[in-house]
Amino acid sequence: MVSRVRPDHLGITAWAARRTRTTREYFAAGGSISALQNGFALAGDYMSAASFLGIAGLVATSGFDGLIYSVGWLVGWPVITFLIAEPLRNLGKYTFADVVAYRLRQRPVRIAAAISTLTVVTFYLIAQMVGAGNLIRLMFGLSYEAALLIVGSVMLAYVLFGGMIATTWVQIIKAVLLLLGATLLAVLVLREFGMNPLALFAAARDQYGTGVLAPGKLVANPLEAVSLGIALMFGCAGLPHILMRFYTVPDARTARRSVAYATSLIGFFYLVTFILGFGASVLVGRKAIIAVDPGGNMAAPLLAEVLGGTGFLGFISAVAFATILAVVAGLTLSGAAALAHDLWGHVVRKGKVREREQMIVARLATIGLAVLAILLGLVFRGQNVAFMVGLAFSIAASANFPALLLSMMWKRLTTRGAVASMITGTVSSLVLITLSPTVWKDLLHNAEAIVPLKNPGVITVPLSFLVAIVVSLVKPEPEAQAGFDAAQRRMHLGPE
Repeated sequence: MVSRVRPDHLGITAWAARRTRTTREYFAAGGSISALQNGFALAGDYMSAASFLGIAGLVATSGFDGLIYSVGWLVGWPVITFLIAEPLRNLGKYTFADVVAYRLRQRPVRIAAAISTLTVVTFYLIAQMVGAGNLIRLMFGLSYEAALLIVGSVMLAYVLFGGMIATTWVQIIKAVLLLLGATLLAVLVLREFGMNPLALFAAARDQYGTGVLAPGKLVANPLEAVSLGIALMFGCAGLPHILMRFYTVPDARTARRSVAYATSLIGFFYLVTFILGFGASVLVGRKAIIAVDPGGNMAAPLLAEVLGGTGFLGFISAVAFATILAVVAGLTLSGAAALAHDLWGHVVRKGKVREREQMIVARLATIGLAVLAILLGLVFRGQNVAFMVGLAFSIAASANFPALLLSMMWKRLTTRGAVASMITGTVSSLVLITLSPTVWKDLLHNAEAIVPLKNPGVITVPLSFLVAIVVSLVKPEPEAQAGFDAAQRRMHLGPE
C-alpha cells in the first residue's frame, strides 16, 4: 500500500520543484494558498500520528480519559483565531521569530526562538517516527529500523525539492483521505451496534467495567489534568509548523478563514477518533492491541482489519502512513526555516544573505533534521505517540507562546524579557520532562520519578510569563516601547 503513496508524493514534488525557486516559495509557497486550501493543509498538518493512531490507542486502552487529548488540542484553535492568526500574518515573513523580533533586537531573539523551535520540532518528530515505524512493521513485517529509513527517505525527497508547495498539497490530499478513511471506519464500527453510539459505550462498559466511561484512569491527579490541559491549549498556538502555515496565504483575512475551516475539520475528526477508540477496545480487545504495540498506537489499523479485512487494513494504514509523512514534512520545513532564515540569515549573515545561499542552507538543514528524526525514532521506540506530542505541546506552550503573545500585546516587553522567557520555557520543560515518570522512571528505569507530573505545563507556562514580565520591568528598553505603536498598526492594518 505504501507503494501507492509514493508516486502521489513524487508527482507532486516534481510539479512543485518547478515552482520553487525562491526562499519565499520554499518556505511559504509564495503566499499563494487560498483559505480553503490552507484550512485543509492545516488540518492535514495537525491530524498527525498522534491524532489518528495515538488518540484512538489511548481511548482503546484507557477509555474516556483518552478524550482529554483531543479536546485539549481542539480548544487551542480559538486562541489562534482570535489572538494569533491575523497579527502573525501581518507582522511575519517565514517564522514566528519574525513577529517576536519585529520591534526587539534581532540577534538574541532569533537565537532563542530557533532553540525553542528546534526543541519542539524534535519532540514532535519523535512521535511521528515512532508511529510510522510501528505502522510499517505491522503492514509489511519489516523491521522497525527499516521502517524509519523508509519514512525519512520519502519525506526528505519531497521536502528537499518541493518545499512548502509540495508539502501543502500533500497535506491537503492526505487530510481528505484521512477524513474519508476515518469516517468510513467509524461508520463500520457503529453499524456493528445498530448505528447507536450508546450501544457501543454500553458494550465497552460490559467488557471493562464502568470505569471505562469515567475519568481518572489515564489522568487521575487533578493537577496533572490541569497541567496537560494548559499545555495542549496554549501549545497549539506555539507550534512552529502550524504558525508557519499562516505565511502561505495572501493576507490576514484569508488566514482567519483558513483557521475556521481547519477547526471544523479537526473537530469532526476528533469526534470520529473517539468512536474508533471505543470500537477497537470492544471489537479488537485491549490485550490484542497492546500485544502488537505497547503504546497502543495500532488500535485503528487493527480495527480496520477486523471490520474490513486485509484490504481495508492496507487502505487505512496507507492513509495513516501518508499523513505521518505530511506532518514530518511540515515539521522538517519549520526546523529548516529556523536554521536557514533565523540563525543563518539573521544571526550569522546579519540579514545580508543571498537567496541562493539561504536555499542551500535550508536544504542542508532539511537533510540534518531527517537524519535526526530517524535516530530519535530509534531511541523512543514503544512510547504512545499522543503522549509524546503532548510533551511537544508543553514545550511549545512554555517556550514560544508567552513570548509571542507578549510581543504583540504588551508594550513594555524587552529583548531580554523575550529571550529569558523562551530560554526559561525551553530549559524548564526539558528538565521537568527528564525528571518526570516518563523519562526518569520508564526510560532510565529509576525506582521513582523526582517530579511526579508527567506534563509540566502548569509550572512552566506561568513561569515563562512571569520571567518575561519581571525581566522586562527590571530593565526597560525604550527602543522596544517606541516600536510598539508601529507594530500595532501593522498587526491590524497589514503592511503599508
